Amino acid sequence: MLKWKNDKELFALIKKELFTALVGDIMDVMGFAQQFLPPQIRPLKPEMVLVGRALTVLEADCCWTRIASNNNEEKAFGLMLEALDDLKEDEVYICSGGSPAYARWGGLMTIRAKYLKASGAVMDGYSRDTNQVLALDFPVFSWGNYAQDQGIRGRVIDYRCPIEFPNRVHINPRDIIFGDIDGVVAIPSSIEEEVIEKALEKARGENKVAMALNKGMSTQKAFINFGIM
Repeated sequence: MLKWKNDKELFALIKKELFTALVGDIMDVMGFAQQFLPPQIRPLKPEMVLVGRALTVLEADCCWTRIASNNNEEKAFGLMLEALDDLKEDEVYICSGGSPAYARWGGLMTIRAKYLKASGAVMDGYSRDTNQVLALDFPVFSWGNYAQDQGIRGRVIDYRCPIEFPNRVHINPRDIIFGDIDGVVAIPSSIEEEVIEKALEKARGENKVAMALNKGMSTQKAFINFGIM
């Protein structure tokens, strides 16, 4: 059996040997076929990879005209600042809910998250302050760059609660979030050990297949020999 002592060892192993497509394939076979976040959620740079436990954040739209008429007496950003300050080492700030009409992540949030040694951020919507975020070399996955602020448009209404993405992906606090160039996949904490062990076994098997193919073996023979393709 493949074992690791703690999350740091586990996350290092995932980054070193796995990729999201393979992990998704494993969960398909296990009957967990709805674990990839919507495909428009992409890394700000292709080489960005994030692995960590979910700090789940729930967003909701608000009426900016009412906020303006109230002279901004409502609490700015709702619970966003509390959620951000509650980030733990190796956690991923992952936000869903509301509309994608505004940016949910920016430069100052990145500074705080990086100081807290978080692993990254995932938005079902846009991010902004892109040059600053990229300069900080912090993994951010979003719909892309869009400067319109959430300040008068959205509020964080809860965090460390179960959340859902539009394609019916359910995420609970402490689930493992894994993102790379091919997308973001959520690994339920209840099955994480089995998923990672099977994914590592398959990854090492695929390396053997790749070596065989590079030496000229046919794909049919490789599949018969290794059962992997």
